[in-house]
Amino acid sequence: MLALGFSSGLPLLLVFGTLSFWLREAGVSRTSIGFFSWVALAYGVKWLWSPLVDRLPLPLLSRWLGRRRSWMLLSQGIIMAALTGMALSDPTTDLAQLAVFALAVAFASATQDIVIDAYRIESAPERLQGALAAAYMTGYRLAMILAGAGALAIAAWAGSDTGYDMTGWQTAYLAMAGCMLVGVITCLLLHEPQVDLGEQQRSQQEHKDHLVANGWPGWLAGLVAFGKSAVVAPFADFFQRFGWHALLILGLIASYRIADVVMGVMANPFYVDMGFSKTEIATVTKVYGVIMTLAGAAFGGVLVSRYGTLRILMLGALLTAGTNLLFALMSQLGPDVRLLTVIISLDNLSAGIATAAFITYLSSLTNVAFSATQYALFSSVMLLLPKFVAGFSGLAVDAIGYAGFFTGTAALGLPVLVLIAVVNKRIPAQQRRLE
Repeated sequence: MLALGFSSGLPLLLVFGTLSFWLREAGVSRTSIGFFSWVALAYGVKWLWSPLVDRLPLPLLSRWLGRRRSWMLLSQGIIMAALTGMALSDPTTDLAQLAVFALAVAFASATQDIVIDAYRIESAPERLQGALAAAYMTGYRLAMILAGAGALAIAAWAGSDTGYDMTGWQTAYLAMAGCMLVGVITCLLLHEPQVDLGEQQRSQQEHKDHLVANGWPGWLAGLVAFGKSAVVAPFADFFQRFGWHALLILGLIASYRIADVVMGVMANPFYVDMGFSKTEIATVTKVYGVIMTLAGAAFGGVLVSRYGTLRILMLGALLTAGTNLLFALMSQLGPDVRLLTVIISLDNLSAGIATAAFITYLSSLTNVAFSATQYALFSSVMLLLPKFVAGFSGLAVDAIGYAGFFTGTAALGLPVLVLIAVVNKRIPAQQRRLE
């Protein structure tokens, strides 16, 4: 799970924060950068094709690798090819081409997330999901640091530390494409999880037979039966288990990361505008970010086991919103590497605690019979609203400045605290399986 988390986390910043740095350094406007971040909306709509990933076999690959690993390998191959395409696209002359390849990375990465989340849920019993989530998150955060600090360091080494140099960014993105081999090798070494799909298959066959008996053509009856089993059943199961409380849960999931994601689009443009070099940002993020990420992941796992998921969700939301205020402070005090070190350290620690609790919570809501589709729904809802709002972040900075923007993103986290309290009070304890 550590290696799969790494493979899952690597592409995200390459179409998000690191790409924002590249675009800003190339002279692209903040408003355009904000709208460019919408390519990451692919992560917010992955539930649309998750039923296909959950149930549709791939020719040849599924027979060779199995249901989960075949989709995993296909998505990893597309990510590597699309990152190579991004590396060969200069935003000063080929911005539209760069956007197409970035969109391909986002869609393939979202597909990989669907498969890896399902694999994690299916590969171990519920009592081990917290530990698997911590290992996955550690790998994910390490990959994000490599895709952020590592990519900046490579771009500075191969090109220019303080000015725009296409050669540096080309080298960095080609190196990131090569790093995806971690996921490919892991996929080939894994064992396919054994999940009993007999009940689903029997139900699907019975529905098909019923339709055929009523005069439906065989091919159409099979398609409709597949749709009911793969698409309708996972969503119906979730709402049947939680009733109207499902809307509260979805509201919490949709808003939990909004403060962090909206702020994240403008973080790297902020560093550029403040005058920090690529080396300074990479060094601080690489050293202190790694240490605090590992500490946050471990500490978050311990806290969840000791105090329960919802309490640590509350703590994580509070810490994440609070660290945004530190960025507002730095915008007023000016560039200071020591202050940047403190802020990035606290930001990574908070993110580690929040993400460990959040992944555990999402896993606890999932029925293993529909793991890929249901988890894709949850994680899509988690990102859809934040990514959409983040598209306007450049307009907000241009209108109210960095200090007002960072303060506003901190305020976005306040409704989340209310939702967690309501969910904790309203949903019966027996429905919160990990509490």
